[in-house]
Parts: sequence; C-alpha cells; structure tokens
Amino acid sequence: MNATYGVVAITLVALATVGIGAFGLRVSRTTSDFYVASRSVSPIWNSSAIGGEYLSAASFLGVAGLVLASGADMLWYPIGWTAGYLLLLVFVAAPLRRSGAYTIPDFAQLRLGSIAVRRLASALVVAVGWLYLMPQFQGAGLTVRTVTGSPAWVGTALVAMIVMVNVVSGGMRSITFVQAFQYWLKLTALLVPVFFLVHAWTLDGSPSPVAPTDWFSPFGGTDPTSLYLTYSVLAATFLGTMGLPHVVVRFYTNPDGQAARRTTLIVLGLLGAFYLLPTIYGVLGRIYAPDLIAAGRTDAVVLELPARMLGGTTGEVLSAVLTAGAFAAFLSTSSGLTMSVAGVLGQALTGIDRVGSRLGGVAAFRIAAVLCLIVPVTLALSAERIPVASSVTFAFALAASTFCPLLVLGVWWRGLTDIGAIAGLMGGGVCAGVAPILTIAARPEGWLGALMSQPALWSVPVGFSLMIGVSLLTRHRAPANVARTMVRLHTPERIDVDRRS
Repeated sequence: MNATYGVVAITLVALATVGIGAFGLRVSRTTSDFYVASRSVSPIWNSSAIGGEYLSAASFLGVAGLVLASGADMLWYPIGWTAGYLLLLVFVAAPLRRSGAYTIPDFAQLRLGSIAVRRLASALVVAVGWLYLMPQFQGAGLTVRTVTGSPAWVGTALVAMIVMVNVVSGGMRSITFVQAFQYWLKLTALLVPVFFLVHAWTLDGSPSPVAPTDWFSPFGGTDPTSLYLTYSVLAATFLGTMGLPHVVVRFYTNPDGQAARRTTLIVLGLLGAFYLLPTIYGVLGRIYAPDLIAAGRTDAVVLELPARMLGGTTGEVLSAVLTAGAFAAFLSTSSGLTMSVAGVLGQALTGIDRVGSRLGGVAAFRIAAVLCLIVPVTLALSAERIPVASSVTFAFALAASTFCPLLVLGVWWRGLTDIGAIAGLMGGGVCAGVAPILTIAARPEGWLGALMSQPALWSVPVGFSLMIGVSLLTRHRAPANVARTMVRLHTPERIDVDRRS
C-alpha cells in the first residue's frame, strides 16, 4: 500500500477529531458539561456516540480477524456485544439515569451509603478502563505500522496524544460530538470498500471460501473445553456490557429514563448494522489472505484486502478509507474510556466521598485524564500483543464479574448491603483479574487454560453469590433509606412532574 494515502487518511481523521472537539470546547463551560454534558444529549446523538465509542479496535479489526482464523463460531463475539445492550435496556438503563449519579462509584454510594464501596468501585473502574485501553493503543500501533511501515509505538503515541487533547479540552460535551461523527465514519469506511470487494470477487470467479469442519464446532472443537469457551464468551459479552464504565456513563447524559431506553433501542440497530460488515471481510480473507493466519496477523485482514483484491490506485485509496475508519475506532473508544476513568479519578483527586457534594473541578478532571493514560500506554508499548478481540474480552469478564452484579442487585434487590457488595466486588474482581495475568504470563493449556482465558462463566457466579450470600448474613447493614432510593430508581420522571403539578 502507498504510505502516502494512509498518512493522508490518518491526518484527516486526526484533524477532524481535533476540530470537532474544539467546537465542543466552545460549549463546555461548566463542570457538569465536562462530566455528563449537562444531561442534555438527545437519543439520536447519544446512540451515535455510544456506537462510536463501543465499536472499538476489537470490532473494526478483531472480528474480521477472528472469522478469518477460526470461522463462523467467532460471530458469538459480536452477537454478545450487541445483545448485551438488550440486557442493559431491560435491567438498568432507565434506573441508572434516574439515580442522578455521574459515575458507577456515585451510584454505588447513592445506593449503599458506603465510602468503602465507592472506593472499591473506583479502583475497578480504573482496572476495567486500563484493560480495555491497552488493546486500543496496540491496535493503533498495528494499523499505523501496516499502513506506513513506521514503528508500532508511533500509532500508540499519536492516538494517546489526540485523545488527551480532546478529553482535556472539552470533556463529555466535546467527546459526544466526536464519537457521534466517528460512528458514521467507521460505518462508511467499512461499507464503501465492501461493495468494490464483493464485486471484484464475483468478477474474479473465485470459489466461495472452503469452510473447514471445525469452523462450525464450538471454538474449533467438540471437546468439553471448547463448549465451555463458547458459553463463557457469551456470559462475558452479554453481562459485561452493562458494567463497562464508558458505556454506563453515557446513560447519565440522557435527559431522563425514557430517553435512556430510546437510546438503547437505537444502539441495538446501529450495532446490528455495523457487525454485518466485518464478517464479510473475514470470509473474503479466507480466499485472498489465508497467509495472514500462519503469520499471526489476522487483525490486519481488513486493511490488506483492498490491495490484494483490487491493486493499483483503487486498492490503495480503499485501504486508506479503511485506515481512516480503523483510526477513528481507536480514537473514539479510547476517548470514551479515558472520560470514564478520568471522571472517577478526578473525584478521587479532590477527595469527594459524599454523593451530593460538588463534583471535582475541571482542573482535577484534566489532571486525571492525563494520569489515566500513562499506564495503558506503557502496557501497550511493553506487553506482547494478543488479538484485540480476545484481549477486550478480559475487560468484559471483569466488568461482568463485578459491576454487573452490583448494578443488577443494586437496582432490583433492596436486600443488598455494603458488606455484601464489597465481598462480591472483591471476589468477582480477583477471579476475573487474575485470569488474564496467568493467561498472558504462563499460557496454561487444557482445562486450566480454558478457565483462565475465558473466566466469566465461573467468575460471574462468584460475584453474584458472594453479594447475595454475604448480604443475607448482614441484613442489619441495609441502608436506612433503601425504600426511598428504590422508589427514586423506579419511578418514571413524568410521575414526579405530575405530582409537582
């Protein structure tokens, strides 16, 4: 691929991102603007922004790479990532918005009245954010290296710098505009080239890709560990979505609970439309780029197909379009994650431990945004790269094992206590947190390898069981105002308006 086209594509996306962020800076004046865009984002804007930040490197590059390497069974990943929003819609979207919280730790303290729960939730937000940020930066390095031949650290540093400028400058208000734009850019970047690629395939007369038998077995096999891996991925992606900090914080920006539900419905449609496209790239890769499997570069199949199938200027231009979309994926997701982590760290820096006290100032937020980028950038530069879709699943498993029980039980069960929440957060967090470390460091095989590489199927029940069991043993610790809090979470805003009138 001609590096010039790729450089131009990356430059245009970077300039557009900074330019739109600068526009957001003009309307970001208050602390509420920086944290939750003053809770005034419409469902259309918010759903586009959620699509922008949620469709990360794992979606844009990783899904096609997984389909190329392992076949149709890998579609459980995008199915889980999309269906997770259905659970979010049913169980937590509207109550979260009605809580009036700004972050997950805010909600935890509002519901349980415990500073200890708040601080533990804050630490887990940071952990989930860092786990999710690292593959974004690694994917950026892969993309820039594939397109320009430069060292991988160039792409990592470039994305980190742009994210830092946008988040520090305009906060949530600015990022909302940026991410909404980037969703439609990513969709267009995949959609336009696929017409040319499918047309070239039909003219070429190449046969349909031969599907090995193991494509249609759970995770490439019929043994019990393969079946376990399939269900564990489903558990992580279904339940982890509602616990991702950068997803949850988006629902705090809606005007009310009804708007939060409408936003979720639109998001389901946007994600479903998007995930049709990477699958096509993965299937075409079986014909035109099977060598990427042996080379361990399956994540690059989306970027390389135009040059291999079309060649010439057309192939180079379409590769540049895909590069623009991939770069937008890194920027949008990294921005959302940085926002969610910086919001929590900003409050921690100002020592705020009481719901209802004033938020951490803009200055604290900006300092936190810089600090929260240091660790994932360092990890991305030093850690061995693993497939982006697989590494993102670690973050989903951690969120599913900790925040999913906290949110579901906190919203629907008045018996949850602070001690129970702490036990569940710690137990589920330790189980899901140790697993990726062992997987990367020791690479265990057999059942141990399966249990560690996809821990959600056993770590989520640990989180739920500990929260429920310990709460039943500590009933006397239930907050005195739990009845009032539950009414607040489940009473539609229009009823409050009717009462005031």
